[in-house]
Amino acid sequence: MLQPKDLTEKTLSREDKYQGRILSVHVDEVLLPNGNTSTREVVDHVDGVAVLALDDRNNVLTVTQYRYVFGKTLLELPAGKLDPGEDPVTGALRELKEETGAVPDIFLPLGRIIPAPGCYGEVLYLFLARGLRMEDQHLDPDEFLNVERIPFEEMVHRCLTGEIEDAKTVAAVLKAKLQLNL
Repeated sequence: MLQPKDLTEKTLSREDKYQGRILSVHVDEVLLPNGNTSTREVVDHVDGVAVLALDDRNNVLTVTQYRYVFGKTLLELPAGKLDPGEDPVTGALRELKEETGAVPDIFLPLGRIIPAPGCYGEVLYLFLARGLRMEDQHLDPDEFLNVERIPFEEMVHRCLTGEIEDAKTVAAVLKAKLQLNL
């Protein structure tokens, strides 16, 4: 049986290129396992959360918002960035309430995902919320979105057909389908 090789790349140098509010960019020179060197362009982004919120009729609370980078609106789960030092559960409950007004009785982890490991340093924590009580939304001043309720099975169908393209939404919906037998 073959022994696994050490696949670790060792950082030789780092050049900071940009520091913003939610992300930073740096270019690293790395030593590869074979002894050669290469360049890695890295975007470090604050970690985030997303919540699959199901009402008592198994409808999913979704948000549609314009995504400037892609020049179009996307249907997504309520989600957002974690504040510095914020626990993922606290952040997820905050984002769900801010974006939809929903406050759950039941809140369960669905795991975490790494959305773009080739160059993007971000972890997204996924949660399932049930037993929803609706209160007022509290959107950020620069946040504009529409909230909609979509049957869970329709969400699964839209994820499988590619109509829903947002990675965190696809991952959470399909994880819930398989893990919870929904």
